[in-house]
Amino acid sequence: MNIALIGYGKMGKMIEAIAEERGHRIVLKIDIDNQGDFTRENLEKAQVAIEFTKPETAFDNVCRCMEFGIPVVSGSTGWYDRLEDAKRLCTECNGTMLCASNFSLGMNIFFEINRQLARLMNRFPDYSVEIEETHHTQKLDAPSGTAITLAESVIEEISRIEKWELDGSSDMNALPIHAIRRGDVPGTHQVKYSSEIDDIEIIHTARNREGLALGAVMAAEYIYEKKGVFSMKDFLI
Repeated sequence: MNIALIGYGKMGKMIEAIAEERGHRIVLKIDIDNQGDFTRENLEKAQVAIEFTKPETAFDNVCRCMEFGIPVVSGSTGWYDRLEDAKRLCTECNGTMLCASNFSLGMNIFFEINRQLARLMNRFPDYSVEIEETHHTQKLDAPSGTAITLAESVIEEISRIEKWELDGSSDMNALPIHAIRRGDVPGTHQVKYSSEIDDIEIIHTARNREGLALGAVMAAEYIYEKKGVFSMKDFLI
């Protein structure tokens, strides 16, 4: 495939290396210094775009790809308050998009484990639940999009939990998410249930960011020549 990279920071460079290892070609690289190159003419050289930028630019980037008729995979987080708008545009444009808070195959398996555990714990109100996530100090959004995805599954499955809140809360119906920024940590997510008798914990620890980059490239391979709105769950199943 011919791939356009929208965002060429550490993740973009890692995606480039993995994509080329898998036989693909990078035909466009858009970063903060060459925004003028983000044109229909240049983007149409690509068959799919992979977007990893900042929360404040991600929505516009995704929409521009769809308006230009290019399938787009987005791994940016912190902009999901506008995700439904992007999905509507995708339908209107007869376009293609796959957005995910985390492209790691291991994490997407972890998402399913988290949902199943929450479904079981709905029967046991003596257990409180909290989420802790740790990332590198350069990560801009808090909590992470991955932590929010985990929290949303807990909220959907446990009837006594109505919302999530960053850090501690006196609201018994709120799920606390603790966001820690430390060093160069790729990402660690923990979901913990506690009672007076015992604790139940599930943890996913990323050893590096290569799993995210590989998953993004595989997601691009998956949506290539498809139409519609997709998720990593569609890809896995």
